[in-house]
Amino acid sequence: MPKEVLINVGAGEIRVALVEDGRLQELALERTIGLDDGAARAQGRSGHSIVGNIILGRVQRVLPGMQAAFVDVGLDRAGFLGAREARCLADLPGFEEERTPKIGDCVHEGEEILVQVVKDPIGEKGARLSANVTIPGRLAVLVPNQPGIALSRRIEGDDERARMMAMGEQMIAQGGDRLVPGAGYILRTAATDAALNDLKEDAERLAEAWRPVLAKRQAATAPATLYHDLDPVERTLRDMVRADTVRVVIDDAASVEAARAYCRRAMPEAESHIELFDGPGQLFDMYELEEEIDRLTSPRVPLPSGGWITIESTEALTAVDVNSGSFTASTGLEETSVKVNIEAADEIGRQVRLRGIGGLIVVDFIHLSEARNVAEVIDVLAQSISKDHTPTQISPMSEFGLVEITRKRVRDPLFKLMSECCRSCSGQGRKRTRDSIALEVMRRVERAAAAAPGKAVVVRASAEVVRWLDDHGEEVKGALARRGAPRVRFEANDGYAREGFDVATG
Repeated sequence: MPKEVLINVGAGEIRVALVEDGRLQELALERTIGLDDGAARAQGRSGHSIVGNIILGRVQRVLPGMQAAFVDVGLDRAGFLGAREARCLADLPGFEEERTPKIGDCVHEGEEILVQVVKDPIGEKGARLSANVTIPGRLAVLVPNQPGIALSRRIEGDDERARMMAMGEQMIAQGGDRLVPGAGYILRTAATDAALNDLKEDAERLAEAWRPVLAKRQAATAPATLYHDLDPVERTLRDMVRADTVRVVIDDAASVEAARAYCRRAMPEAESHIELFDGPGQLFDMYELEEEIDRLTSPRVPLPSGGWITIESTEALTAVDVNSGSFTASTGLEETSVKVNIEAADEIGRQVRLRGIGGLIVVDFIHLSEARNVAEVIDVLAQSISKDHTPTQISPMSEFGLVEITRKRVRDPLFKLMSECCRSCSGQGRKRTRDSIALEVMRRVERAAAAAPGKAVVVRASAEVVRWLDDHGEEVKGALARRGAPRVRFEANDGYAREGFDVATG
C-alpha cells in the first residue's frame, strides 16, 4: 500500500510519522534540546538515541560469573558487553563462530576496545554494547570485523537469496582498494531492487565513513565517541523510505535541502518524492496525528466494534487485555469473541510499534472454542507484527487464551519517555514529565506564531515548566525563532499544575 513519511522538525524535537492509507503506522521521536543534561541522557530520558554510535571505551570490570564486562563509554553508567557480543575480539585457535568464548578470552580490565551502542540506556541499565561494530548504508551494512556476505532476514525465497549472495560477492571482488580490506557486508532489503553499480557505490560510501573512525582511534583516549549515526532526517530517508513511499513531507526548508542533498549522494531515485510543507496549519494536522500521539500514553485503546484493549506495563512484562465491552454479535458468543479478537490482534501489532514496547508482552484474548478461530486470530496477529522492523517472536495461544510476544528492547518505551511515576499516588500512577510538557508548549508557540505572524507570544505555565524553558533559554528561543516565533515571553504562574499552560498572542 502507498506510504507517506511526515517529518516534523519542531523547535525542540524531530518527530517522524509513517502513514499508510491515512493511518499512523510508525512513530519516532528525537529531542534536539536539553541534550547537555548528562544525567538525563545516561538514564535514557532525554529522548536522544545513541544507538549506532561507535565509541573507544575502556574495560572497567570483567565478570566471569556473568560472562560479561562493563565498559566505560563516557556515560554516567558503564555499558554492558556480553561474551557473545565480544567474541570477535577472541583470538582462539579453531574458534567457531557459533561457539561463545569465555569473556576473559575476549577482553581484559583496563583494555581500550572499540564498541558500538546497540541498545540505549533503559531505566537503571547502562547501554548495551557490541564489539562487532557496523556502519549501515542505504543498501548494505559494513561489518569491518567479519568477512563475507550475509542477507537481511526479510529477503525471502531461495532463488532471490542466491542471486543477492552472488551480487554481494561480485561487489567485493570488483571493489578492490576502494572498499575496506577484509570487511563483510549485510545486504539490506532495499538492495533487492538495486543494480550492482548501486551496491558498489553504497559500499564505497561506507568505506569513506569507516576510514575516519580508524584515524580517530589512533589519536583518541578512552572514552571517546568516534562515530555518530546520521541525523534523524537522513536516518529516516535511509531506513524508512522504500519503493512504495509516495512522498516525504518535511515542514522545515533547511531540512528539505539537507534531505535532497543526502538523496543526491545516496538514493537519487527518492529526491523527487521530497516535498516542503508550508501550511495551511501544521504538518501533523494532515491526518490528525497530534490527537493520536496524545492517546499513545493512555492504557485504553478502542476497537471499531466497541470493544477495547488495555495495555499495562511493569518491570517484568507488558500485559494486554482484550475486552468486548457491550458488543455482541447476533450469531452468538463465539462469533463475538472472534470479531473482537481479530480487531485486537490487528491493533496490537500497531500499538506495540507506536509505543516502542519491548521485552515480554502477554496478550489475554477472549476465550475461543474452535481451533480454526484460534488459528485465524494468530494469523492476523502475525501479519500485524510482521510490519515491525524490530525482531519479534510470537508463541502459540495457550488453552487459557494467552499469547506471549517477545520484542527486542532497543530504547525506552514511549510512556517512559513522556511520563514518570507519580509520588503522590505511591508509584501506582504516572504523570507527564516536565520536559514533555515544555516541548508541547513549544509546539503550541509555533502554532500560535503561524496563526498570527509578527505578533509576540506569551506563555503562562507552571513554575517548573518555565524553569526548564529558562534553563535552556538560548536553545529554546533560537529554535523558536527559526520556526517563526522570534518574540516569546515565558511567565511562571502558581495557578497552573504541571500539565496546565496557556499560550496567547498580543
